[in-house]
Formats: sequence, C-alpha cells, structure tokens
Amino acid sequence: MSMNSFGHLFRVTTWGESHGPALGATVDGCPPGVTIDEAMIQHWLDKRKPGQSKFTTQRREPDAVKILSGVFEGQTTGTPVQLMIENTDQRSKDYGDIMEKFRPGHADITYWQKYGIRDYRGGGRSSARETASRVAAGGLAREAIKQIAPNVQITGYMTQIGTHKIDRANFDWSQIEQNPFWTPDAQAAEDWAVYLDDLRKSGNSVGAVVEVVARGVPAGLGAPVYAKLDTDLAAAMMSINAVKGVEIGEGMAAAELTGEANADEIFMGQDGPQYSSNHAGGILGGISTGQDVVVRFAVKPTSSILTTRKTITKSGEETEIITKGRHDPCVGIRAVPVGEAMMACVILDHLLLHRGQIGENRGRIG
Repeated sequence: MSMNSFGHLFRVTTWGESHGPALGATVDGCPPGVTIDEAMIQHWLDKRKPGQSKFTTQRREPDAVKILSGVFEGQTTGTPVQLMIENTDQRSKDYGDIMEKFRPGHADITYWQKYGIRDYRGGGRSSARETASRVAAGGLAREAIKQIAPNVQITGYMTQIGTHKIDRANFDWSQIEQNPFWTPDAQAAEDWAVYLDDLRKSGNSVGAVVEVVARGVPAGLGAPVYAKLDTDLAAAMMSINAVKGVEIGEGMAAAELTGEANADEIFMGQDGPQYSSNHAGGILGGISTGQDVVVRFAVKPTSSILTTRKTITKSGEETEIITKGRHDPCVGIRAVPVGEAMMACVILDHLLLHRGQIGENRGRIG
C-alpha cells in the first residue's frame, strides 16, 4: 500500500492500524530548533482521544505519544521525528462476525477489491483511528508555526450536526472548549446533546459539518497553479476518514451569489489592505490574502450502526449484517482536532515553501 505521506517540505507519513500494536507518524522536514516535548503534543491528542463523553466511542485509549527520534535536549534536530502511539484497548473479537462480510458504507469492499486482503478488525488502515497520527504531527507543526509566524491561531469547531445548524448570531469563541461538541453556540450544544443522545440510544448515527479557521496567516502563502494553498487544504481535509465534501470560504454557496455580492471590496487601512468581507475564505488565486483562512468540511454518518443492513459476503452470497463494537454516533465531534491538525500541517508546509522561494513578500502597497 503506497501513498501514506502528505506535504511538500513538511512531510508527514502515517503508519499503523486500528487494532495493531501501535500507530504513529514519521515527520520529515521539521525545522531544527523547535522546542517540543511529549506533553506539548499530548495536549492536542487529548482533544481527540475516545471515551471522553457519551457522544463518542467508548473505546478507552490514553493515546499517549512517544517521541522516538529527531529531538535532542527538548529541541528538534532537523532530522525525521518519529511519533508513536500504542493501542491498548483493542477488542478484535467484536469484528469476528464480519470477517467474511462487507459493511455497507465502509471501505471493506473496496480494500478487498483492490488489494485482495483486508484487516477486518475495526477497518485496519481505513479506520478513523489513523487520525491520531495526524493530530500528533499537527501538534509538532503548531510549535514550528509559533517560531515562524507567531500570530497564527488555528481553531476548529462544529457548525452543524445532521440538519441542526448553529446560529451565527450566537457565535462565541470562548464557548468552543466548554462543550463536548466543540461548538461556538452554547444553545446549539444543549440542543445537540438531546438530539444525539436519542440517536445514540437507538443505535443510529448522523453526519456533521466542521469549520476550521486559521487567523493571523500572512499574505502570500500558496502559489499558482498547482501549489495553491486552497488546493492543498482541500486535499488535506478530504483525506480525513469519512469526509465527503470540502469548502473554502463561501464554498458551494458562492454559486448563489452575484458578482457584486461575492467580491470582497478592498480598502486601504493603517496596516495595509483591508477587506469588506471574506467570501473568498482568505485565499485569492491560491494565495493567502492576510484574512482568516476558512475551511469547512462535511463528515458522513458513522457507517457502523446497530440497524440490520443488507450486504454480501466475499463469496458473493447475499446476507445481512449488524455492526457490533464501540463506535461514534457522530464522528464529526472527534474530527474537529483532526481538521485543526491538517490545517496546521498545510500552513507550516506553505510557510516553509514561501520562505524557501520568496523569503519576504516582494510586492509593496502604499
């Protein structure tokens, strides 16, 4: 199986399976001299780890990260950083019944068709457990960003669960870490808790929308035509397990706007250009404008549900299946720190690319 790496200069390769002994990431291209330790990375993994509320899978994993290489006396050396997270709470017996069956909505059937072999224990490589490796790498990326562009702040949050959306008028940054849904709307969090609890008890699941914002991103990141910042962001978010749609800025809603409404007017401020709005999501022509970079992605409902579904076996026989085990009723909740991590990795990668080719922005305004 190839294609397990992403990034250009800051390059991340993830490895491991859901029910294997461990998983992790090998990070190459991290600048030397970045102050880092396991606790700094663990902070972000703790946001993602399972079993923190009744709204996520009850698999109990500490997700404790170990740094195996690339760090000396608390600083990166410029050599590959190896990050490892051991699996400690696998229950592979939960998957014995699906050894010969394909789970509808899962990658079981495509993995089998392509490779002729699959790890049926929790999905193996296709499991969302793989995203713990990304969050670990993202923790390292955040610390490197602090040294290169200290004003950058990356925050993710849920804006929708099923058909239930937040009220943007209630948006409060301080609320995001005050509820199990990572949502900026306190009222929505209360409503979602009731809705998702009923869904969870019925053995069903639901999808969600996650928004990730990078504030303080300098103008000039990204390049035409095939190295656009939004191209890499879209690819990074789409690569997250269960993601089925990605938007930058206004996204699909831009199709409903006129040119007058969509174009962000430009004014001259004391510190440089200012914009009347941010329909572009902080990116024009693939290059950052200096505004907030806004990315949104849709996560499908968890396919592992307790409702009987029709399927087939590897031998082609028609049958039925119920997926047992411990699963997220809404995988979008734990996708929030994953989206943040992917944003961090892409922003750092483009900061390094920009520094390598341009150094400092050449165009002056005013």
